[in-house]
Amino acid sequence: MTMNADKIDKVIDELHINEKKVLKGLESAGLEAIPEEIVETQKMNIKAVMSAAGILESRGLIEVQKDEKNVVSLTDDGKQYAQEGLPERKLLKSLGENKSIPMKDIGQKTNLEPSEVKIAIGWLVRKKWAKINQGIVEITNEGLNSLNTQSDDEQVLDKLMDAQKILMDPTKIIKDSFNLGFNLLKQRKGIINVKKDSQYLLKVTEDGKAVIDKGIDLTYTVSQLTHEQLKTGSWKSLKFRSYDINAEHPETFPGKIHPLTRIIEEIRNVFLNMGFTESSGNILESAFWNFDCLFQPQDHAAREMQDTFYIKNPQYSKLPDNDIVNRVKDVHEHGGSTGSEGWNYSWDREVAKQSVLRTHTTCVSARFLEEYEPPLKMFSVGRVFRRETITYKHLPEFHQVEGIVAAEDINYKNLLGIIEEFYHKLGFKVRFRPAYFPYTYLSTECEIYLPQKESWIELGGSGMFRPEVLEPLGVETPVLAFGLGIERLAMLKLGISDIRMLYKSDIGWLRDLPVSDGVKLK
Repeated sequence: MTMNADKIDKVIDELHINEKKVLKGLESAGLEAIPEEIVETQKMNIKAVMSAAGILESRGLIEVQKDEKNVVSLTDDGKQYAQEGLPERKLLKSLGENKSIPMKDIGQKTNLEPSEVKIAIGWLVRKKWAKINQGIVEITNEGLNSLNTQSDDEQVLDKLMDAQKILMDPTKIIKDSFNLGFNLLKQRKGIINVKKDSQYLLKVTEDGKAVIDKGIDLTYTVSQLTHEQLKTGSWKSLKFRSYDINAEHPETFPGKIHPLTRIIEEIRNVFLNMGFTESSGNILESAFWNFDCLFQPQDHAAREMQDTFYIKNPQYSKLPDNDIVNRVKDVHEHGGSTGSEGWNYSWDREVAKQSVLRTHTTCVSARFLEEYEPPLKMFSVGRVFRRETITYKHLPEFHQVEGIVAAEDINYKNLLGIIEEFYHKLGFKVRFRPAYFPYTYLSTECEIYLPQKESWIELGGSGMFRPEVLEPLGVETPVLAFGLGIERLAMLKLGISDIRMLYKSDIGWLRDLPVSDGVKLK
């Protein structure tokens, strides 16, 4: 069904002058032509013709047919081989006279270059024209039969030499002698050139014919006004081209914050709005701050090489003042004055000096408590490192957020209330269950509810810092602490099941994510 009269008038009014010229050229050529004909008749350049043809095709006025061919031609080396013969042909002629030639004498017998000798022997054996027996190249019966006949690749060389170039259809695979010879030459370096050559044919569709039959006015039209036209008033005599408000437009992708960064910012804003102060720490940390001051024994499994990244340079880190080091030592060995028995072992200062990539952000909390006096509310967000095998749910590097509150009258109920408020602001319903952590007591794990799965998932740990942690730091008030891995939270918010997706350069996935700051729970 062709367009009605009103539609035809509208389309003609929207056509650019180059599009009109292409239609005029097709009209004079009998409704189909190659682009080069239109270049000649309409005095246009080829780029303008092809650009206009693409737009006319999108409007449904013409059809652009593409015929792609491989253009095969000889290189300079290929022309030399066509004139003088392939290396294996030269060697075959010598073998025809001598029946066999020691490999060490081939260069002398054939005048082949040393680099050509290896090529000649290789192709002789491949074509079954000769065989090698204890360092001697011997002609075969097939080689004798080939002395006066050309192989497929030699025939192709001759044809290319005569024709200069040959067009081949890449979509058709024909196992004739020419294609077999062509494939053999393709396996050699620097003998033939293969370039793609595209031929186009423009054909008018029924809608395009209806537009041509209506009549096309080649009066120049404009779509934009220049400063000069406005200044001189010449715009009054111009004819303006209409716009198609329904025309397709290029899809644009605005810049946006990476979804993981956006979720980190969302968490940061939640803490700041709850009155917390933000702190940060070093990625490279001493085992003292990462483990010892958190009452983690020096023989704990988490300190093993398979769980923690130890640094060779610098191998050791500087420890703080002796007072806090000695208090940590006392707590580890016999509990200090906390009433605890400690770990009952001889604490080693050298072990505590070891440099590690921090395995959690709790070391930031420990340093903060040592430096600032309660009451206080602090949080930190940062990267942590553990020797994990990369899987769909584990990475050796990820982000963790940590929060602490220290004050005279806070207790375990305050801990649960703060955590519940924190997760509520992130859009989660939370519940708690008992847990164990080396540096907190009481300890609890936080679980959030996923409505779509009707299940609960663990998302973070929390607890009250043990006296063995607080006493060496000089803290006499209760301290509650909690934290979570941010990547796991991001996976839930973004609806992905593979943690590696957060670090892949999947441009399609990143483009499809919303630009807004708020990320809705999937």
